[in-house]
Amino acid sequence: MRASVGDRLLVHGRVEGQPDRSAEIVEVLGPEGSPPYRVRFEDGHETLMSPGPDSVVRRSGSED
Repeated sequence: MRASVGDRLLVHGRVEGQPDRSAEIVEVLGPEGSPPYRVRFEDGHETLMSPGPDSVVRRSGSED
């Protein structure tokens, strides 16, 4: 997984009925865009994440 500052991290819900969560990547701490990432969720909460297989990166400016 590779990401840049400004990209969005989409974390799919793991339990039926649990919504997906989206966060902005505000800092890339691994080499060459690899995890861990400091992310900011829509409610303002920031945390470090090393995303698993239930997560995808949406490039900044992408339409999907």
